[in-house]
Amino acid sequence: MRRLAVLSLHTSPLAQPGQGDSGGMNVYVRELVSALAQAGVQADVFTRRVDDAPEIVEVEPGFRVIHVEAGSTVLAKEQLLDVVDEFADGVGTHLQALGDVDALHANYWLSGVAGHRLKHELELPLVSTFHTLARVKAETGDPEPELRVRAEAEVIGCSDAILASCRAEADQLARLYGADPDRIELVPPGVDHAFFSPGDRAGARSALRHLDLGTGPVLLFVGRIQPLKGLDVAMRALAALRRPDATLVVVGGASGVAGAAEVARIHELADDLGVTGQLRHVDPQPHHLLSTYYRAADVCVVPSRSESFGLVAHESAACGTPVVAASVGGLRTLVDDGRTGFLVEGRDPAAFAGCIATILDDPGLARAFGERAAARARGYTWSTAAGRLRRIYADLTVRALVDCS
Repeated sequence: MRRLAVLSLHTSPLAQPGQGDSGGMNVYVRELVSALAQAGVQADVFTRRVDDAPEIVEVEPGFRVIHVEAGSTVLAKEQLLDVVDEFADGVGTHLQALGDVDALHANYWLSGVAGHRLKHELELPLVSTFHTLARVKAETGDPEPELRVRAEAEVIGCSDAILASCRAEADQLARLYGADPDRIELVPPGVDHAFFSPGDRAGARSALRHLDLGTGPVLLFVGRIQPLKGLDVAMRALAALRRPDATLVVVGGASGVAGAAEVARIHELADDLGVTGQLRHVDPQPHHLLSTYYRAADVCVVPSRSESFGLVAHESAACGTPVVAASVGGLRTLVDDGRTGFLVEGRDPAAFAGCIATILDDPGLARAFGERAAARARGYTWSTAAGRLRRIYADLTVRALVDCS
């Protein structure tokens, strides 16, 4: 491999996760490309310009972020399909000037549309990571426009390799999109164990003393505030616990065009449930600082409607904090039900509360869960993911390209 072009049209690896459209995908792209660069793969990440940052940002040796002009800097995610061709034009100009690019790696369906076009124009292999899939979201009550479904199907049909974070996502790609199993590659994301590792809970709570957490149990929700992430379920579970000494810390900001409305709805729900005094809302934090919040918590609650993998659950486990999560997607892989945490079928807050109470009421069980979770998480590293990908990229450069014509 001489150089890899990574497409991340709608969100930059330099952006703050937890607000707007920035989330786990930002962490994925940044950490994976960093690990690839350290493994000797030169990588440029192309993202749409949304501010006055320099055109090229040297993140570290072998890892650059290149900002591409494509439409107004202020566009909702729903408007970005209209500028995909402009984005692809800009990326193509850069790639032709570089002249030494061996492969494209598209992240999310919008980048996939651009990558599909560039694959044919430049005769480069295309690797696709979708992060979320429209047909999976539809199954859990979050339908997406049919044009996205069609676009995803076209990109899947022409990708030379499709990355899945876990077996559940691989099965969804094959079942819902007819993806060729021979082109699906399992590459689980990693976790940065230099930051996310077990630590002293009392020390972590002392570092967060400005939140006035009290002496009772602390629950944690980390994520963008949007219906998909299920903060309302976590709040209803808090109310169902009937523990006035319990605190729910929410780390994250509004996301999407309905983000502000969702935040308002959450505040109204807190009042209705009578738990406003038990909530602590924290603005999105620099990624590495989240470790303090994970260590401070007794339980991390992940009630998402769908998750291709679930980096929040992954990082919480690495910090030795048990997870109570929805039994969906990649969360089924990350949480060993009854051994490292609990998986909850459906969205009944009482069921979440029951699992949370089981952990809170049995310190020995909580300790055992945390120890097993941390041990399990140690098997996931970004360097392992990068090594696997490096071999995939190299293999694709000597294969005939998939032809969708």
